Amino acid sequence: MVSLSADMSPLHPDRNLALELVRATEAAAIRAVPFIGRGDKLAADAAAVDAMRAFFTTVNFDGTIVIGEGEKDEAPMLFNGEKVGNGRGPQCDVAVDPIDGTSLTAAGRQNALSVIAVSDRGSMLDASTVFYMDKLVTGPAGVGVVDIRLPIGENIRLLSKALGKPIEEMVVSVLNRPRHEKLIADIRAAGAGTRLMSDGDVAGGINAARHNARTDMCVGVGGSPEGIVTACAIKALGGHIQGILWPRHDEEKQKGADHGLRTDGYVYEADELVTGQNTIFVATGVTDGQLVAGVRHEGDFIYSESVVLRGRSGTLRRIVSEHLTSKWL
Repeated sequence: MVSLSADMSPLHPDRNLALELVRATEAAAIRAVPFIGRGDKLAADAAAVDAMRAFFTTVNFDGTIVIGEGEKDEAPMLFNGEKVGNGRGPQCDVAVDPIDGTSLTAAGRQNALSVIAVSDRGSMLDASTVFYMDKLVTGPAGVGVVDIRLPIGENIRLLSKALGKPIEEMVVSVLNRPRHEKLIADIRAAGAGTRLMSDGDVAGGINAARHNARTDMCVGVGGSPEGIVTACAIKALGGHIQGILWPRHDEEKQKGADHGLRTDGYVYEADELVTGQNTIFVATGVTDGQLVAGVRHEGDFIYSESVVLRGRSGTLRRIVSEHLTSKWL
C-alpha cells in the first residue's frame, strides 16, 4: 500500500494549496484587464499586486515571500520577506510575479502571465540581491545532455541528436536584448531558428520544457527571480534548467557574495535553485500566449485560463474559469 502521509502532511505544500493559489493568480490577471494595451505598466502591476495580496489572506498556508516585487520594482507590497497566507497550514517559501510581462500587458502583446510558485520552507534560493541570471532551459531530453558551460552551437547539436530532430527544425527562445546579439547570431550560425521574446521569460522557459511546445530551448540572461520561478515549474515537467548569476557591476557582485550567493560564474543546477520535488507553480494568462489564453471579457462574463504544475506528482492541470463580471470589474 502506498503511503500518502508525505503528500498530506500539514508541513508541506499539498494539492489543495495548489488549487487555492489559482484564485490569487486569477484575481491578479482579471484586475489587470482594464490596463491591457493602455500603455501604463505601473498601473497594471499595482492593480495585480493589490488583487493577489488580498486573496493571499484567504489561503490556508504560512508563507514567506522569498522572491517578490522587491527593490527592483520599488514595490510597497508583496516584498521579499513579507508574510502571506492566513498563518495556518503548510510552511512555504513563496515566489510571486503578479504580472510577468508588465510591458507586454501595457502594450497589449502576448505572453503576459500572473505567477505564483511555492515550495517547502527554506528550499528556494534567495537570489534577490542579484537581479539577473543567465539560464538554459530544455525539456526532459536535455537532462544530462546539454550544459550551460558549453557553446550554444554545441548544445543545439546535442539536443537535436537527443530529440531526433534536424538542426534546421530546432527553435531557441531568447529575450530580444542588445546583450544577446552575439548569442542570437551564434544560434542562427548553428543552423537553428530563434524565437525572440520582448519580455516574459518565465513563459519562454516553460514552453521550452513542454513536450508539445514549438520551442526546444530557452537561453540567455533574464531575471534571476524568474529563474527560480521557472525552476519550480521545470520540476513538474521533468526538464532541465541551469543558471549562472549575472551581476551588472562590481557592487552588485559583492552584494550577492555578501548574501551567500556564488557570483563567480558558478553554475546553479535545478536542485540548487529549488531543493526537492515538492514544488507548486501556478499561472493565469493575462494576455494570450502559447502556455495559456489571456483573460477574455465578454459582457456579463470574464473567462480565464490557468495552469497548475506540481513537482511531486509531475502533473500539469489546466483550469478554465468563468467569472461574473459584476463581481470583478
